[in-house]
Amino acid sequence: MKPVRIVYQLLASTLLLVSGACSQESPGPSVVPPPPPPPPRTNEVEMWLTKADQSGLLQKQNTVIYFADTTNSYPVIDVDSATSYQKVDGFGYTLTGASAYLLNSMGSGKTALLQELFGTGATGIGVSYLRISIGASDLSAEVFSYNDLPEGQTDLQLEKFSLSKDTVDLIPVLKEILAINPAIKIMGSPWSPPVWMKDNKSSIGGSLLPQYYPVYANYFVKYIQEMKAQGITVDAITIQNEPQHGGNNPSLVMSAEQQADFVKNHLGPAFQSAGIKTKIVIWDHNCDNPTYPISILNDPDAKKFIDGSAFHLYAGDISALSTVHTAHPDKALYFTEQWTSSKGDFAGDLKWHVKNVMIGSMRNWSKVALEWNLANNTSFGPHTPGGCTECKGALTINGASFTRNVSFYIIAHASKFIPAGSERIASNMVSNLPNVVFKRPDGKKVMLIVNEASTLTGFNIKYKGKLAFTSLPAGGVGTFIW
Repeated sequence: MKPVRIVYQLLASTLLLVSGACSQESPGPSVVPPPPPPPPRTNEVEMWLTKADQSGLLQKQNTVIYFADTTNSYPVIDVDSATSYQKVDGFGYTLTGASAYLLNSMGSGKTALLQELFGTGATGIGVSYLRISIGASDLSAEVFSYNDLPEGQTDLQLEKFSLSKDTVDLIPVLKEILAINPAIKIMGSPWSPPVWMKDNKSSIGGSLLPQYYPVYANYFVKYIQEMKAQGITVDAITIQNEPQHGGNNPSLVMSAEQQADFVKNHLGPAFQSAGIKTKIVIWDHNCDNPTYPISILNDPDAKKFIDGSAFHLYAGDISALSTVHTAHPDKALYFTEQWTSSKGDFAGDLKWHVKNVMIGSMRNWSKVALEWNLANNTSFGPHTPGGCTECKGALTINGASFTRNVSFYIIAHASKFIPAGSERIASNMVSNLPNVVFKRPDGKKVMLIVNEASTLTGFNIKYKGKLAFTSLPAGGVGTFIW
């Protein structure tokens, strides 16, 4: 009878459970709890911002920016890393004689400032390219060459050649910079040959006498060799700063025909004979005359010695670089100078220079984007008699203290985030949002962009089919890294 008893006990237990359940009150309508909130989005795009009103200067933003499968009505900047263009040599300034003097006069504060300018740590802006003058520029305290002689004398063997003027400030500062960034590239540009080589025997204007072409070629050779002996490698030289502007002090006028003759018959062979690998760059003047460098490059005997052409933008349009690239796509392009004025406006200069010098030159095949002088004093000097009296440097140095000016931020928005060796990649232009994008050697993408509109502007960065929404204030400059 045991099995019957077990079945009975199971039935009894079931009835008790049902009875207990039925005796409780009805719970009423069921309530569905809300789903848990989605996890917070992680930031995928780092953003650094400079505002036109200076309320934020090269400031990292806390905004969360991420790529998603969404759509909206805002403009789209489509980035294509599969399409690439030129590689970057660097971003920076001209270390003028005045800049070197002011830096070297700062005392103990110089070391920290040089680290900020040329270091790559949290506080460094990573300047990676410098232009220097071969002899004096107009932003030197005095006019000089490396072979100045009493009137009527010549020195065909350059026995009296000397870098002594540059050993006081320029070379010591360069050595400190190289200790911080040994990979920095340096370009040298002359404003004038020694006056005894010129037809007017003046530091202002005039032309190089043809009988001194071979001597002047050896002058470049000695310069590169003696700088090398100081531990300074000159990566490139331009033949002449602004060869169509003879009114500066110092200056020299040089036609395209003269420059072609000098390169193919004298400078190129002299470099070749001396085993010098320093690049030869022509023109180094405004965007209004691309026919000048094109005509030289059209001469195959000159072209074989030339690395590329350099440009400024005091006249013409930045698209002139692409005109030269189209004519000679195998030759490099450099943007080597643009000054900001002591009478300029921060917002206006920020917008114009980022659009034209930084974004414009890079979108038109330049390997380099340089602003003009690194530093000046509170009187916008030192400068030569007749030199620039309104050139505002990236820094104003006053004794041991300094202030950062608009050019500091113009360059820093690129130099801090786009190292040498980065490669420009494709991105479309959108109304009021000029931009350029690079792929770094570490694989990260960097966009430099400026908002030309007078209002806050939203836009999307599109990459690999996904959109990241963000915005820029009116006149603001942004660097985005992902």
